[in-house]
Amino acid sequence: MLKQQIHLKEYTAAYLEQGEGFPIIFLHGFLGESSNWLPLMASLQAQAPSKFRYIALDLLGFGSSSKPRLKYVVDHQVDFFTEFIAAMGIEKFALVGHSYGGWVTAAYAIAHASEASTFLENITLIAPAGIRDDSFVGRYQHLRPLLWDTKLVDLVLATIAPIASLVGKQKQFATIQMARRELMQQPVARSFLVDRWRPEDAIDTVETKIHKINVPTLVIAGQQDDTIPLWHCQTYAERIPNARLEVLSDAGHDLIQTHREAIAQLLAAHYSEL
Repeated sequence: MLKQQIHLKEYTAAYLEQGEGFPIIFLHGFLGESSNWLPLMASLQAQAPSKFRYIALDLLGFGSSSKPRLKYVVDHQVDFFTEFIAAMGIEKFALVGHSYGGWVTAAYAIAHASEASTFLENITLIAPAGIRDDSFVGRYQHLRPLLWDTKLVDLVLATIAPIASLVGKQKQFATIQMARRELMQQPVARSFLVDRWRPEDAIDTVETKIHKINVPTLVIAGQQDDTIPLWHCQTYAERIPNARLEVLSDAGHDLIQTHREAIAQLLAAHYSEL
């Protein structure tokens, strides 16, 4: 499936689209892109053939969408998504977000709370980020060298690669290499790490505003998620009126890949009246 592009006021948005019917829009997680949703979209389409139009967007700064050099806050994504919806001529839809995309989804529902019920049918937050958690501070300090804009980092990684293979750490090293590549290519990832080292930098989290969300909300959590703690998902479910929490007991943060059939079933039920 080839990505399509649409020009907005200032930026270009890239997206994947398939199917016809009621629009369901998917927002990916941090260091992700629209194609992350393809397996889940296929599972959902198998359960509800010919009923929905699936649209997966590359958020601003990710994938094939524009990558401006900004000090990114979640409002940039809300504005970008709002322009995308208008440009696509979509009048009513459901919204699904995973991790960082869940944060954007919640922020969008909050920003448009006064009129959301007229065009936003419901939302689904899958292991959503966006809850302030000061324990995150320092958790990613070890990634700082990967932000250095010098070829020396790449030379060191290339030198270490054979050693990682010899000691059976290929998978862990591949993760580091992927992080380096994405941090160099995706300005959001770089900005997110550079600009959020201290607790007071968390200026755009949504925990104090999610009570304003006024559309039916499904929150899906992974019990074994070591990226987004369960209590973050519980906070969303407890503070959003008309929210329901589903916990997948053996799922981690990559649950949209590893538990796509279970998630597809939950979504199909969530969309049963659309």
